[in-house]
Parts: sequence; structure tokens; C-alpha cells
Amino acid sequence: QQFCGYRHTCLGPDVIPVLPTLVVFINFGAVVRNLSLILFSLNIFISLFTELQEIVFVIQSQSNSFHSKRAEDLERNILKQAEELGKELPRVLLIHQMDRHDGAWTILPLMQDFSASYGRNSSWIFFCEEDTRIQIVKLLETLRRFDNYLPLHDIALYIWQKGNGPHLTPVPEFCTDDLNSYKAVHCATMFSNFLPVCGDPVKKEDIFVAVKTCRKFHRDRIPIVKQTWEGEATLVEYYSDYAETSIPTIDLGVPNTERGHCGKTFAILERFLNHSSSKTPWLVIVDDDTLISIFRLRKLLSCYDPNEPVFLGERYGYGLGTGGYSYITGGGGMVFSREAIQKLLASKCHCYSNDAPDDMVLGMCFSGLGIPITHCPLFHQARPMDYPKDYLAHQIPISFHKHWNVDPVKVYFTWLAPKMEDSFTEKKQRRIREDL
Repeated sequence: QQFCGYRHTCLGPDVIPVLPTLVVFINFGAVVRNLSLILFSLNIFISLFTELQEIVFVIQSQSNSFHSKRAEDLERNILKQAEELGKELPRVLLIHQMDRHDGAWTILPLMQDFSASYGRNSSWIFFCEEDTRIQIVKLLETLRRFDNYLPLHDIALYIWQKGNGPHLTPVPEFCTDDLNSYKAVHCATMFSNFLPVCGDPVKKEDIFVAVKTCRKFHRDRIPIVKQTWEGEATLVEYYSDYAETSIPTIDLGVPNTERGHCGKTFAILERFLNHSSSKTPWLVIVDDDTLISIFRLRKLLSCYDPNEPVFLGERYGYGLGTGGYSYITGGGGMVFSREAIQKLLASKCHCYSNDAPDDMVLGMCFSGLGIPITHCPLFHQARPMDYPKDYLAHQIPISFHKHWNVDPVKVYFTWLAPKMEDSFTEKKQRRIREDL
């Protein structure tokens, strides 16, 4: 079986690129795509009087302190609603607290254990994001409409037989609208992937931006960077296989490779640790065809503690469920705290070749150190046109990647430029999406 994704054309089962937060609502007989949640029906049937204790809530949490707190807040909200209803409290699980489930965010590695643990005494398993907001009463009303007299193997038919199993069933009460939407009264769930802000934006001087490039792209890609986002950053250096003073670029002494660039990336990490100011807490590594909003990144980083080992960006996975690991895909930008880099380089984990895939090697190294990567869906490995319109409608994006068949300057000023910040209303977002 092959999986096809935004970064890889078609991949075998050991490499699973996943578009996070765009998840699937599944019971063991029907599959529905929705931004908010995944539901698994576990019993042969469900009564017309679904009780709250028949639902197992699973929050797709992360161990980083900022994200774990948000997940715990959602857990408390679920339990508070249950208590106010006078209902028996449901089970609420946080993925980052589970043992032996590094790939749990992809859902599939959990299915066997959940079936064994909850198949006899629960009717539903409800997967949600830390940003999902749930109206318990409306959720119970919605689930009572479904009769699940369907065999367990139907989910396997859908996944492994290219959709020849049960059909997708839309459930309008599982909404992707914001809490303040006029539709909220009709929704069992709502979801908003906003740009979190936890205080004053970090200072420009606190972010060092490293741009990976090579001589053949000095003339066509570097001018785009200078025309778009370079002015948002104070500390920027361009790393190449050729020193050109007009840009300027720095030759790290690592030969250019057609792919992978692991040697160059690790040389950048060592240079940041040994030659930049020790007062600079954050390093961002981007490709020369990455489009990024440093303005928004400064706001986002206000939520993270640089004294923690933070490795942040868009998450992909390799061999998850079979001893693999998660990693931050490089095209959308990789953000490191100085603490994370210190732990990485002290571990002596290194590239097995200069052209090894740098992002995957980093994922393997951090996994070996027990340092989980931190996912943020506002980073993007691909171009805006490569994502569903409704997916981007719920975001204030931080980055996109690739200049192929697009005007990168227009992409930047349409989606990422600081001047759009105050006018990025839902109405204008819709108008912009029509141009995709």
C-alpha cells in the first residue's frame, strides 16, 4: 500500500506524510473527513440514550509545556460540563501521556490497543485537537442518531482498499466554525486554528534566521527573499557552497548536494552555537524558497520557553507504529531553541552522509534523545494551492514553501506580509482563497 503526500510523490508504508489537524471522523463502519475530531464506534450498536461514560475522549496533546497546558484546559472543560449535567464523568486521555505511542498523532497505531481496552464497555472514541471546543449536550444529541450495527473490519476495508469500504458520511454538527460564529448554536464541536499569542512578541534580536542556498540559486531565489521577508528579520545569514560578497553568502566548507543537505544543516547548527551571541535564544533554518512571516513567528514564540529543548514546525512521520519517529519537515522552516541545539550536538548524533535528509536525521536524533518534536500546523511544506481551501480558511499561516508555478512575491504579500495582520478577517480570507 502506498501513501501520497505533499512532500513525497508516493511512498511506501514506512513513510507516512500526514497533514495534521485535517483529520477523519471514523466509526467502525463509516468515515467522515472533518477538521475537528475522529470518532470510532466500538460496539455493535448504540442505544438511543447515549450516556457520556460511553465516550472515551482522546485529546491529541503534545508534551511541550504550552501545548500540554492547553490540552489540560480542554480536559477540565469536558469534565466540568459532565459534572454540571450530573453525568458520570467520562474517560479523558491525553496522547502525550500515553506510553509506547510515539506515532499516536496518526491515530492508526492506537486502534488495536483501544479496541482491546475499550471495545467492551465504550461505544465511541472521540479524537480531538487541543483547539477543539465541545458542546457536550449537542454531542450526545448528535450521537444518538447513529446506529452502528457494522463489523469491525469495515475500517480496514476503507483504509486498505482505497475507499472501497464504507462511504464518508457528513455530520454537520461537527463544525469547523469559530466559537463566535452564528452557526455555533447548532454545533457539537467547533475548531479554530488561530495564531496563539501569550504576551509581547519576542524581540527581533532573539531570532537568528539561517537561509540554506547554493550558488546556482543566488540569482533567482535570494532576490525573492530580499524582496519579501528579509526586512522582517534583524539577524539573517545565507549559507552556500560559494561565498558571494554582494549577497553576502557564507561558504561553510560543505559541498552542495542535490538533496538532503544534512551536512550543511549540522554545520549551521554548530556555527549558531559557537559563533552567534549566547543571548540569542532561537534559530530558524529555512530553504531559499521558503516564504515566512517573521512578524507572526515572533508572536508565536511568545508561547514557548526557550529554556526548554524546543524543536518546532510542521510534523511528518517515518515508520510510525513500527519503531519510526516524527520529524519537522524542512521546507516550512525548522525552529530550534538554543537549549535543543546544545542537547543535540552534545549527543554526538550526526549525519550519516552530507546528502542525508536533514529533517529526518534531526527527527531521528531528537527521538533518540527523548526530546519530542513540537507540531504547529501554521508552518507549511507546500504552496497555498496545494492545500484544501477550507483547511487554510482556519489559519493565520506562518510559512509556505516552493516557488514552482507560482509568483512567490504575490504569495508572500497575499498570505504572509505584516500589513495583512489587522485586515485578516474571515471575509477577506474567503476572498483571497477564491484566487487560489
